[in-house]
Amino acid sequence: MNLQRKNRMRVLSLGAVAFSGVLALTACGSDDTGAGAGTGGKASASAPAKGSIKCDGAKGQILSDGSSAQKNAIDAWVKNFSQACGVQINYKAGGSGAGVTAFTQGQIPWAGSDSPLKPEEVEASKKVCNGGQGIDLPMVGGPIAIGYNVAGVDNLVLDAPTLAKIFDGKITNWNDPAIKALNKDAKLPDLKIQAFHRSDDSGTTDNFTKYLIATTPKNWNYSGGKTWQAKGGQSAAQSSGVAQQVKQTNGAIGYFELSYVGDGVKAVSIDTGAAQPVAPSTDSATKAIADATVAGTGSDLALKLNYNTKADGAYPITLVTYEITCDKGNKADTLPAVKAFLTYMASEDGQKILGGIDYAPMPADIISKVRSTIQTIS
Repeated sequence: MNLQRKNRMRVLSLGAVAFSGVLALTACGSDDTGAGAGTGGKASASAPAKGSIKCDGAKGQILSDGSSAQKNAIDAWVKNFSQACGVQINYKAGGSGAGVTAFTQGQIPWAGSDSPLKPEEVEASKKVCNGGQGIDLPMVGGPIAIGYNVAGVDNLVLDAPTLAKIFDGKITNWNDPAIKALNKDAKLPDLKIQAFHRSDDSGTTDNFTKYLIATTPKNWNYSGGKTWQAKGGQSAAQSSGVAQQVKQTNGAIGYFELSYVGDGVKAVSIDTGAAQPVAPSTDSATKAIADATVAGTGSDLALKLNYNTKADGAYPITLVTYEITCDKGNKADTLPAVKAFLTYMASEDGQKILGGIDYAPMPADIISKVRSTIQTIS
């Protein structure tokens, strides 16, 4: 059994402790179908106990947009909530950038983003939040896998400088000496590297480049953000598009959520300087993000992550997905449904289903704050 298969089995085995209060962040979902778009995502989850979802006057339809990373989780939540409350929810998963823009323009009452709101986005939200502003509610998290497809190479180790050079077009062949030095036992081919990045504004891009900036600033001379800044490489829309390109291209590498690993796509283990290279998994992400702190103020619960961890067994390339809505001034026609749906997502039953679909819940202290904040939304 290879390393990747062991890691996936360990992810699944942790579903039973989904609400243990341990920060167990695992990979995120599909852009398109809610079933991993054919690249390894989980398609279903157990329904909550009858009567456990409180509808509280929810009715009608909700249109939302944003992070593709949480799409599988949203799909599972929508299925259960819609069956219980009769509310139709359409989550487009067009990417974090699209979701935040739609929210600040007043087109949707709630958005998903893999990065917290920037100051200028908070300011823009005040125009649509009557007497209030947009806030960040951390709901889901996971490691960002570096997926690759190189025939004959089942285990691959890379470090931050090598990753930066690959995605910046400075390392262009799989038998480059820098890659060889990290993989002495691998048979690396004389094959061109095909590096794929997101074409759309993406919180996954933001978090991946934050990792490169924090760990190897000399090799990643960019300011970062949701828009890909490095020159060269190839692009594809949303996580599903990048994963599909990696899957069908020998020599390809890209970044996306762990649920896309498998079916021809393998995950890189990261040499962080710890005793052993670390593969993306629930357990390894837990160790990296256990020291996350709340950086937001007031009702805002944005988290500060540690991308430069060197703790043994800690996987450093992680993200947290936020649900973004107004703290005050929500539209009266959508407020009951949005509030009820967010309440279900943050509930014990809502968080419990995440372990079975390649996600994991937020830690007990964080999700407790999220629940309290949701109840104050008006």
